[in-house]
Amino acid sequence: QLHLVESGGGLVQPGGSLRLSCTNSGRSFDAYAIGWFRRAPGKDREGIACITRGLGTPDYLDSLKGRIILSRDNAKNTVFLQMNNLTPEDSGIYYCAARSSFYCSRRAPDFGSWGQGTQVTVSS
Repeated sequence: QLHLVESGGGLVQPGGSLRLSCTNSGRSFDAYAIGWFRRAPGKDREGIACITRGLGTPDYLDSLKGRIILSRDNAKNTVFLQMNNLTPEDSGIYYCAARSSFYCSRRAPDFGSWGQGTQVTVSS
């Protein structure tokens, strides 16, 4: 079981950027695909991005392509989610999750380990 911790959330103005981090405090998670999910107020949780294990090939929700960049630094046991040109609709709790598979997914049931989430609020 991994122990994932998200960080980097906060309050940002529309049009601003944030970089979220997902770190595993235990053993290396380079053998895991890592996904990011968000739960906006009043909405279901949705998968927004995933990166394969190893060197990492990212996959993005179509509606967010061009605004988010997912990368991983296995030496630091960290996955980064860069989010740009944020809008109020991006507000919510962002979670990272790990899947013991090479392949990515944006389905929550495919992931076995979850972080506690980090709050992102986009507001002027």
